[in-house]
Amino acid sequence: MTELTPTPNDCALPRIRADFATFNEAIDYAAKSEKGFNFYDARGTLERVYPYSELRVDALDMAKRLIDAGIGKGDRVALIAETGPEFAALFCGAVYAGAWPVPLPLPTTFGGKDNYIEQLGVQLESAEPKLLLYPAEIAEMVSIAAARQGCEGIDWESFGQRHAPEVELPEARSDDICYLQYSSGSTRFPTGVAVTHSALLHNLYGHAATMNLGTGDRGVSWLPWYHDMGLVGCLLSMIANQISVDYLKTEHFARRPLAWLDLISRNKGNSMSYSPTFGYDICARRISSQSNVAERFDLSRWRLAGNGADMIRPDVMQSFVNAFADAGFKASAFTPSYGLAEATLAVTVMPPGEGIRVELVEEERLSGTPRDLSRPARYRAIVNCGKALPDMDVEIRGEKGEIKKDHQIGKVWCRGPSVMHSYFRNPEATADCLVNGWLDTGDMGYMAEGYLFIVGRAKDMIIINGKNHWPQDIEWAVEQLPGFNHGDIAAFSVETENGEEAPAVLVHCRVSDPDERIKLRDTIRDKVRSITGMNCVVELVPPRTLPRTSSGKLSRAKAKRLYLSGEIEPFDLAA
Repeated sequence: MTELTPTPNDCALPRIRADFATFNEAIDYAAKSEKGFNFYDARGTLERVYPYSELRVDALDMAKRLIDAGIGKGDRVALIAETGPEFAALFCGAVYAGAWPVPLPLPTTFGGKDNYIEQLGVQLESAEPKLLLYPAEIAEMVSIAAARQGCEGIDWESFGQRHAPEVELPEARSDDICYLQYSSGSTRFPTGVAVTHSALLHNLYGHAATMNLGTGDRGVSWLPWYHDMGLVGCLLSMIANQISVDYLKTEHFARRPLAWLDLISRNKGNSMSYSPTFGYDICARRISSQSNVAERFDLSRWRLAGNGADMIRPDVMQSFVNAFADAGFKASAFTPSYGLAEATLAVTVMPPGEGIRVELVEEERLSGTPRDLSRPARYRAIVNCGKALPDMDVEIRGEKGEIKKDHQIGKVWCRGPSVMHSYFRNPEATADCLVNGWLDTGDMGYMAEGYLFIVGRAKDMIIINGKNHWPQDIEWAVEQLPGFNHGDIAAFSVETENGEEAPAVLVHCRVSDPDERIKLRDTIRDKVRSITGMNCVVELVPPRTLPRTSSGKLSRAKAKRLYLSGEIEPFDLAA
């Protein structure tokens, strides 16, 4: 069997940093290069080399099949976003056909079959696609969801075998909608973000210019393609900026996370690879018992180690540096960022080489409550998320809309060419967050000398007796106790029997002895009391119980809903 050769890092074609009128033009230009996608199996063996030239041919054929199937301009085509050439060709084919591709999540290891079918169902109901295409191995679940919504469903192998007749492709305009993006947490009340070609390309240009993408750069990713960081940052950006990229499937990363670092070591490019905090955390924990770091990995050319999609934990980043410094990893490679699907992807990015920079801020100032002088001051390290992309304006506003000064905390607003067109068929939600061209992100933060610091999400704030508490502060405090991992704790407020609000903490428990569980509960309660100054409800729940979004982030809102409805059943400590 002939060994496959990955697509190159560089070629003779001059690089154009996403400076195209439409994404169709970006695909056409990338196809002139020798670069492309490279797909690896769970053990890091190269399974498929997929140059952009081949992607374009396949995408045009898919566009013809879609048009022949009655798909017209502006119709939605739902795609289960499995990492592989089929999804890439279908996504680009839908764009060529003038349709709006709608990436939807794969089943996850948590939540179960029924929850997945329900999630697909509500997103299909929102998007109203004419067609749903999916990998054959999940046909049973997907076809149930499609049937419930009256949507035609076809596995993509069968669809790809259809005749591709010669048809006329519609002309694309820069202000046309390019795709719909459902945010990772939009399961119960989904809001599809409508992104135009111009918004997409402007964001991809800003991201490339800010990170100075150039000669020798190569992407490596395990991020899911149904999440904005995976889709926009690690798929569409690679095409629009003509970058070769190596892919692991997300489920393969979950089983063998160090295969991610093996890929970065292997192809010797100036690697660009992104992950939420938990990805770095998993790798640092997995390698901690091994001593062959320098022999196994070469991370010296990892130029951009992007971090985003969730609150950035400086302690985790330091643990990663400690674990992989001997393999050549440089702390200055860390590239924190802030973004959201409503702004296509990135809003701010740390300039390359500046690494993780933090400021220590009193927790009372973060929550906007008066300082309790009887208790010692507590501080949280807030990570610098960088500077705004070109043509992106960022403001911090107070409750009455007033613009805050440096180091004053408020709501983060942004404005720029890559802000979304609208929420699909949801004018009320659109009007709630888009005001005179400005986007209310729903996040809290502050500015300092042109840099943005994110404090937390406004809707997650726990307000008890008029005092504000960030759930992250409670969760992080509990995580410092022995035996807990990042993501083991969910904090929110509940109403107690006497009608008062109290913080509630759900905690994954791996202890089986009943007496030890009671001790653990009491220890957690004492820890939270030291943070909040009040008693809390502590519930120990089985491992893997806390719900996650499709991108793997903890969903506090869903955890609260499931807990209150009785769907999350804590251990009975009285038994």
